Amino acid sequence: MDAKQILTLIETEKIEYVDFRIVDMLGRQHHVTIPAYAVDEETFVNGVAFDGSSLIGYRGIEASDMVMMPDPASAFVDPFVEAPTLNIVCDILDPDGTVYERDPRSIAKKAEDYLKATGLATAAYFGPESEFFIFDNVRYSSGPDGSYFHIDSEEAYWNTGAEGKNLGYKVRNKGGYFPVQPTDTQTDIRNEMSTLMSQAGLKVERHHHEVATAGQAEINFRFDTLTRTADNLLLFKYIVRNVAAKYGKTATFMPKPIVGDNGSGMHVHQSLFNGDTPLFYEKGAYANLSEMALHYIGGILHHAPALIALTNPSTNSFKRLVPGYEAPVNLVFSKGNRSAAVRIPVAAVTPKSARVEFRTPDSTANPYLAFAAMLMAGLDGIKRKLDPRELGYGPVDKNIYELSDVEKHEIRSVPGSLGEALDALEADHDFLLEGDVFTKDVIDNWISLKRAEIQQVERTVNPKEYELYYDL
Repeated sequence: MDAKQILTLIETEKIEYVDFRIVDMLGRQHHVTIPAYAVDEETFVNGVAFDGSSLIGYRGIEASDMVMMPDPASAFVDPFVEAPTLNIVCDILDPDGTVYERDPRSIAKKAEDYLKATGLATAAYFGPESEFFIFDNVRYSSGPDGSYFHIDSEEAYWNTGAEGKNLGYKVRNKGGYFPVQPTDTQTDIRNEMSTLMSQAGLKVERHHHEVATAGQAEINFRFDTLTRTADNLLLFKYIVRNVAAKYGKTATFMPKPIVGDNGSGMHVHQSLFNGDTPLFYEKGAYANLSEMALHYIGGILHHAPALIALTNPSTNSFKRLVPGYEAPVNLVFSKGNRSAAVRIPVAAVTPKSARVEFRTPDSTANPYLAFAAMLMAGLDGIKRKLDPRELGYGPVDKNIYELSDVEKHEIRSVPGSLGEALDALEADHDFLLEGDVFTKDVIDNWISLKRAEIQQVERTVNPKEYELYYDL
C-alpha cells in the first residue's frame, strides 16, 4: 500500500486511530497513537516527531528531536484495541530527513541495499522459527532483600501432585513434542494466534507444542525478504503475547525460563535469489548445496563467535547454549545433526526451497540487527570464498555425542558467555562495516549496552549462591 491507499483504508474501514511504531536498539517496540482525522498525506512526507532520548541506546537529551517515517506497506489493523486502529511500522530519521544510523530497521534495509550493490544476488530471504512458552503465572523480584523467580503452568510436570481438581494429564519433562489433547492444553490458543497472524498478513505454515513441559510452543510463518521478515517477527511476538494475555496467560521468548528442560531457540533459515533464480541449489552436490551456499555457511561459521553477540544477546541465552545437550553449540555444518550450528534441511527440498539453517540464535535478538549481521557474515564468506570444509567446520553427519574425545576436541564451540561473545565482536566486526551497513558507533553502542546488562546480572546475588555458600 501507499499513502493514498492508507487514507482510503482509514475511510472505508472507519479507522479511528493510527498507531505509529518504532523499535529500540534492544528490539522492543514503542508506539504513539494519533487520531485518524489528524493523519493525511503530509504525515507520510514529514513523519511524526518524537523524543529519542527516552529510548534505550538512542540520543541524549541535548539532541533528542527525531522523526518516525511511516512505511505504508507495513500497515495492519490491530485486533487487540477496542477502537478500530491501524498499526504502521516506521523508520527513524534525524530532523534533517537523513537516516538515523542507530535505527535497527534502517540497518536492515541498508544490508539489503548492500546485497544488491555487490551484484551477488537481488534478494535475501529469511525464515525464523521462534519458540516460546505460555505460562499461567510468573512472579519475579530482584532487590536488596531478596531475589527469586517463580513460574507455573497447568500442564507442567511439577503439578502432578497439585491439590484440588487435577486431571493428571501433564507434559513430562522433555516430553512435550506433538502430544494431542488433553495433554496439549493450548491448541485453541495457538489456533487463535495463527488466525490473527493470517489476518494481519503473515502466512502461517503450522503450529504445535514443543519439547519442553509447561507450555512450550512453536508457530511457523512463511519466509520473506530480510527487513519484511524482521517486521513480521515483531508482529508475530505482538500477537503471541496479546492472545496469551486474552486467555489470562503470559508468553515469553526468553531462551531459558525453565531449569532442566529444553530452552527456546530461533532457528533462522536463509537463502539468496537472483530474481526468481535460487542461488543455493546444485543438484547432486553435498545436500544439493551450491558453492555459493557453502561459502555463505563458511562466513556464518567463521564469524559465529562475533555474530552471537547479536543473535544471542542476553545472559540468559547462554543458559540454553550449553555443551552436551541438543543445543546447537558446535561450530560445524551438517545435513542431519541438530546439535550443529548450521543444519541443511534436506527433506522435501526443491531448488527454490534450498536453504541453510543457522540454529544458534534466539528471540532475545533484535531481528533487524541479527538478520542484517547474518547476511553480512554470509556475504563476506561468499566474497572471500570461505570454504567451511577447508576451515574445519565439517560436514559432521555423525552423532556428535558418540564421537571420540579426539574428534570432539577438533570441533569448535560457540562462546561460553555473553561477555566472550562481546569480546569476539570487538575483535571481529569489519565485515559488518562493509557498505556502511553497520557503523563503528552502532557496534560500540551495542557492546556498551550489553556490558552494562552483564554487570547488572553479575552484581545481583543469586539464590543458588545461598544454597552453595551460606553455611561455609
